[in-house]
Amino acid sequence: MDGKNIKALFTENDQSQIFADFDALSANEKQTLLSDCASVDFSWLAERIQQFKQEENAAVKTIEIEPAPIVALPKTRSELAREKDARTVGEEALRAGRLAAFLVAGGQGTRLGFDGPKGCYEVGPVTDKTLFRWHAEQILARAKRYGATIPWYIMTSRANDADTRKYFAKNDYLGFDKEDVMFFQQAVVPSVDFNGKLIRADRGGLALNPDGHGGSLGALVRSGAIADMKKRGVDTISYFQVDNPLVTICDPVFIGYHLKQHAQMSSKILDKSCPEEKVGHICLQNGKTTVIEYSDLDEENMHARESSGRLKFWAGSIAIHMLSVDFVQSVGGGARLPWHLAKKKIPYYDNGNIVTPDQPNGIKFETFVFDALPLTEASVTMEVAREDEFAPVKNATGVDSAESCRQLLSNYFGRWLEAAGVSVPRNENGDVTIPIEISPLFALDENELKAKLPEGFAVGEKIVL
Repeated sequence: MDGKNIKALFTENDQSQIFADFDALSANEKQTLLSDCASVDFSWLAERIQQFKQEENAAVKTIEIEPAPIVALPKTRSELAREKDARTVGEEALRAGRLAAFLVAGGQGTRLGFDGPKGCYEVGPVTDKTLFRWHAEQILARAKRYGATIPWYIMTSRANDADTRKYFAKNDYLGFDKEDVMFFQQAVVPSVDFNGKLIRADRGGLALNPDGHGGSLGALVRSGAIADMKKRGVDTISYFQVDNPLVTICDPVFIGYHLKQHAQMSSKILDKSCPEEKVGHICLQNGKTTVIEYSDLDEENMHARESSGRLKFWAGSIAIHMLSVDFVQSVGGGARLPWHLAKKKIPYYDNGNIVTPDQPNGIKFETFVFDALPLTEASVTMEVAREDEFAPVKNATGVDSAESCRQLLSNYFGRWLEAAGVSVPRNENGDVTIPIEISPLFALDENELKAKLPEGFAVGEKIVL
């Protein structure tokens, strides 16, 4: 549509405030604002505004849920045998080239005090290794172990797509062949104020926000990534997020359980550290596996305990999934995930100034990838040990910060060294007291490390392998 028709459409939908100073804008500002406005789906927007009104007036009630069946950490001989069988199935799939790695990497490092894509943030305990490089080295090492290519699909955002591509090009695609790395952007949707009015972010644009990690499914289809996977013979996707360098990408055990169950989507979970931990809760709702976000779980269920004293809903989701390519195509190509609404502080343009509010002033809309779980016919939920797979980098300091991540990485590799018979110094809290960093290209696991360590290896002030 041309500018005249776009403005008429906004007036028709009672959103003419967006063009209040249109004539005063530069030609480029007019063009970018009109481009943003052309993307607005008013039918979708009307549904979201109505949803907001209904949720505002809805009474808080207890959610009817039950604990989901879990593949627990193996302890008995039969459980260990089951895990070994799953590993064998997963390794066969890897050797056959059936796996792709899918990284959700649309975030910026703003909360970390870093100006750039979060994936470019450095978290190496000893080196300056970035999150992107941690993930790249693990994928390459696993591909080498199983003698097959593992293509890497990376979802960026409007904010960081160009910088992400530049980083990879500058660093020779982190060891990948260029044709085995595919970038694509997730979609954005408009934000509104509490009266349902669209918001100007600046002189030349609307306030738009990414459509959430649930939008990754649609983005995989729209971008051609799913079609590319099918050409390669890939039928299974290892999904993970950029901020967790401890994730086991293309984990053969997880793959095996997923494939043996003929699952469409599977999840890794861990034992929550406390009732209020900010992770989703894997459970059953109406007989279907689902995830209830921590912000949506009522107090009664959040604190409910079994007779043993353990939390009833202890299974925390950590955004690590296995997905069937056909399932993603069916969900991303048609079925719609539910939209979630969040009150946020949204900077806005007002009379030539950008105002940063100190209180929530509007609503952002997003979808969650785990909302695809109830659409599956079969799903596996697999428990992992927190210390082996969860070291997120979300905050500048404190819990889930770069500092805590580096300590968790050193602790993780310290356990590998101890398993190989090396004495590692620890403090009274059990934390390793020297920085330790082991590249996946040197060893993917403690068994490989043990086989490669030279005889008489000893710990120094720091360790890099």
